[in-house]
Amino acid sequence: MKETFRFILNDNPTELTSDGERMLLWILRTDLGLTGTKYGCGEGLCGACTVLVNNEPVRSCRFPMQAINGKEVITIEGLSRNGNLHPLQRAFITCDAMQCGFCTSGMIINAYGLLIKNPQPTRAEIIEGMDGNLCRCGSYLRIIQAIQAAAQEMRGGVTG
Repeated sequence: MKETFRFILNDNPTELTSDGERMLLWILRTDLGLTGTKYGCGEGLCGACTVLVNNEPVRSCRFPMQAINGKEVITIEGLSRNGNLHPLQRAFITCDAMQCGFCTSGMIINAYGLLIKNPQPTRAEIIEGMDGNLCRCGSYLRIIQAIQAAAQEMRGGVTG
């Protein structure tokens, strides 16, 4: 049954009509053209489809539209401001933390959610916080370095 859903998407009020059982991933990619969020395993295990809902990382491939009403959604497209990349996006580039890039949007969004809750995570906290996001290329060390660099920049520190 189709219903009308209202939510905030990347700081913009959004309203659309859809089947409530339809997964958020397909609404973002197909209906709204936000293709930065990737389809990975389709089971919520790999993290490629991660978006933030009310600042909590969720797997959009397993998140039905009926749960989105009145909430705030942030996708990878919502991180940059006025054409400027977010510090996490810049750090992933600077640290060469993406090889094929398929997992990158989910990694960055999950890391953003981590840094919202903990602006100064330890290496162990980063590893624990990113545990559910998989990188087939094995760029984990550079991903951790990128998150550390972004965290430092977001706190006003100098990055190297």
